[in-house]
Amino acid sequence: MEEAMDRVLPAAFLCALSRFVPLEQAWQWQRQWQRLLIRNQNQAQIPELLLLLEHPPCYTLGRGASEQFLGFDPATPPAPLVRLDRGGEVTHHLPGQLVAYPLLDLKRHRCDLHWYLRELEGAVIDVLAQFDLFGERRAGLTGVWLEGKKVAAIGVSARRWVTQHGVALNVNCELAGFAAIKPCGLELPVGGLNQWRPGCSVAQLQQPFADALAHRLQWRSLQPISEQNLLNFIDQDGLGLGALEW
Repeated sequence: MEEAMDRVLPAAFLCALSRFVPLEQAWQWQRQWQRLLIRNQNQAQIPELLLLLEHPPCYTLGRGASEQFLGFDPATPPAPLVRLDRGGEVTHHLPGQLVAYPLLDLKRHRCDLHWYLRELEGAVIDVLAQFDLFGERRAGLTGVWLEGKKVAAIGVSARRWVTQHGVALNVNCELAGFAAIKPCGLELPVGGLNQWRPGCSVAQLQQPFADALAHRLQWRSLQPISEQNLLNFIDQDGLGLGALEW
């Protein structure tokens, strides 16, 4: 531990995965990292975390989401259906969609969830601008649109100002599964970036999104962490800093 304390910890770790991670597994990682951040909230010894990944097909409901926006019987869904402790209504995850989970202590930034939502939207808009695309916000709604089609859904939660959940940006995913729901409870079309920029991929967008969010959150450093190091860190309850490489 002394060796670890002698090293300069990054402001945040970036764990960008190329494999499909089941939603329940990613949610467990989030809750574990959230607990570490809360436990060390007065010491700021635990870096924040940005998880970037893809999920196998599934549908998720926010904590207060209505099942009236489902176009199927929730007892027999076409893909796993999970109710999460986030805000927002129903959404759909699937391969070809970039999912970003920032685990932040907003006390290190700004204790304002509305500000945080706008920064998440802003990071998506910044990435789209790199492709010469103009992402738009809509008054009273959360997310990002391109030419009237919603390309990014956002839903978050926070406990003691430490966040969970985040952004789902449609890149080159099949959109047919969205027809089974009213995404975010809205009668609005859904789109994916490949409709404007054919050939774009999740792997191509991971680093640009990480850089855009790091800039908006003013992270002084964002260091990659492998999945194994992430799991070691969690298993050792945050005490395994000396075993990490960055």
